[in-house]
Amino acid sequence: MRNKLTVFAAAFAVLAAASAAAREWEIGPVIRGKNYSQGMPPAPRPERGGWSFDFPVGSAAAGHVHYVTFRPGSLRGKSRIIVRYRVDAGSRTRFVPQEDQDIPGTVSLYFQRRGDNWTAKGAYQYYRWYAPAATVREIAPGEHEISVRFDDPGWISVSGNRVGSNRNALDNAMRDADRIGLVFGSTRARGHGVFATEPARFTLLGFRIL
Repeated sequence: MRNKLTVFAAAFAVLAAASAAAREWEIGPVIRGKNYSQGMPPAPRPERGGWSFDFPVGSAAAGHVHYVTFRPGSLRGKSRIIVRYRVDAGSRTRFVPQEDQDIPGTVSLYFQRRGDNWTAKGAYQYYRWYAPAATVREIAPGEHEISVRFDDPGWISVSGNRVGSNRNALDNAMRDADRIGLVFGSTRARGHGVFATEPARFTLLGFRIL
């Protein structure tokens, strides 16, 4: 009996840890009180070792997922991000950007400096940084990995500028990071939302900042 209780307690501890980890993530973004991930819950559901969510199905009117993020604290001294995830969907399922429905839906990485006002104007054009184009992935069934180095010169600011001579701006954003995570959209608009044509699930298997 004691062994069964021990196994139950261990399983409950794992579930509680997964639930807490999932609650740290936000499905958004929430800007001035409006959540742009329409038709989505405020947070993903906990899974053993990670979390998951179901894509809105059918059309943009049914909803679309944009950003799934958490607060990492300062990224100063960090070198890379490694993400593993799984997409469960039928072979005929399409992942459709809600703004660019003629091209494939994508998932990629981004991080954001604290205090961003979402205008992308003036200094704020360097408050959101999107991972290099080579690391953007079309959403497709199966298990996948994305690995991105922070010193990769391909990082792009929200205004479309590559790091280049703006390395100090990226470093400042890393030091004062507010959010980091996954963005869903297209190669033309990284975080502008995706829906699926058939039932589909996204499961995060691992997210490491090294």
